[in-house]
Amino acid sequence: MALPPEVCIRGAGIVGHALALQLAGARLRVALVAPPPDPQARAREDIRAYALNSASRQLLESLRAWPDSAHVTPVREMQVHGDDDGCVRFSAPQQKVPALAWIADVPALEQRLADAVRFQPLVDVVAAPVPAPLTVVCEGRASATREALGVRYQVTRYAQQAIAARFEAERPHEEVARQWFNDRGEVLALLPLGGIGGRGVALVWSVEQMRAPQLLALDGPAFAAAVREACGDALGQLTPVGERAAWPLQRAVADNWTGQMPGEPQDSWVLAGDAAHTVHPLAGQGLNLGLADARALADILGRREHWRSVADQRLLRRYERARRGDVLAMSLATDGLQQLFAHDADPLPRLRNWGMRSFNRTRLLKAWVARQAMGLSPGASDSDQQRFPAP
Repeated sequence: MALPPEVCIRGAGIVGHALALQLAGARLRVALVAPPPDPQARAREDIRAYALNSASRQLLESLRAWPDSAHVTPVREMQVHGDDDGCVRFSAPQQKVPALAWIADVPALEQRLADAVRFQPLVDVVAAPVPAPLTVVCEGRASATREALGVRYQVTRYAQQAIAARFEAERPHEEVARQWFNDRGEVLALLPLGGIGGRGVALVWSVEQMRAPQLLALDGPAFAAAVREACGDALGQLTPVGERAAWPLQRAVADNWTGQMPGEPQDSWVLAGDAAHTVHPLAGQGLNLGLADARALADILGRREHWRSVADQRLLRRYERARRGDVLAMSLATDGLQQLFAHDADPLPRLRNWGMRSFNRTRLLKAWVARQAMGLSPGASDSDQQRFPAP
């Protein structure tokens, strides 16, 4: 890049890559900070998988970064089970869409984004931050840059850890995402992997803090048996694939999402993705929120008046206002669901299961909730989803 960058993005994860490609598409020069990979991290198998909604798919397809069919699995149905007989079901045919969401292998998605960046001449991948009028912080929830800027990150910690693992199931997953809540506030999700007709599943199990070490200490067959018991033997025998991972759960939001760089009053910084906010993973919306941040910021910067700098605080505050409301709504919704199942004193179990059964019968409300989760505005036409080929 002959000229200096206009934007420096600190954090070369999925959100950082997606933002860099969008800004380059708006003819902005971008430096994407990607430190050399950790050899130990590279040696470990990456078992992560993300649920991507329609809005995220549209964005990634526009960037030519959507994984191929071997690495992304459509969700045709979602089943949410409470204790006793409480259950809510969402289906793609009922919503008149090809899929409710897609479960993507993270390594495949990251590789597609890296390939797209490599062929984008307006993006320079650099090993360390460089000066630029605007610095975008996409370093994740443990962001060192955010801390150095003195931004307060208000964290509410759950007394839980998330355990992630993968299994090969005895029975096909039938493109169904399954989730179970119990009366301790624990949430177990089995997400379909391996494409249509596959038997692979990704586990995300939010368990009590004191119980997590016990589960992590189990050998593979014993851990699989514990999962099988917790999910009511939904898919039969489970064979572990790869290692397990665990991390503490929290919801958080930064007090400020934008400001002026210390010592450089003409330059600005802005937060995006987990550096700005995190939510409970029970709805699988964390990455969707981060990609929505990237889309909103790129749109505002790309449509700015020609005389405005990308560091203009009016623009950046416009982005913050646009995103805070959606993030707050999702944070409150996921926290409310988690809290609803965290207590088992009567009459809560009977009330919440009555509520789940009643909700399952309300077609209009279910449709509205489904569209929100898919990232579709209430007034959007079904053509927004129907343009995707049927799985």
